[in-house]
Amino acid sequence: MQTTLFGYTESQIAQFGLSFGVGAFILYMLFIVLNLALESKAGKFGTFILFLVLSFGMLGFLAKNIIQWVLGM
Repeated sequence: MQTTLFGYTESQIAQFGLSFGVGAFILYMLFIVLNLALESKAGKFGTFILFLVLSFGMLGFLAKNIIQWVLGM
């Protein structure tokens, strides 16, 4: 017997949370990096470096999802 909440199974709710919840969290972290760059007056190159270094882990998470989607896993 599968437990449902509003007609969705537990695995569907978990997948929704992973897809949209983590996506929203990534957007919020990008906003934080942008705010950090603006407050520190980093300039164009400094802002680029901040985004590159501080967003590298998020890029890996997105790449993992894209690879899984392409391979159909």
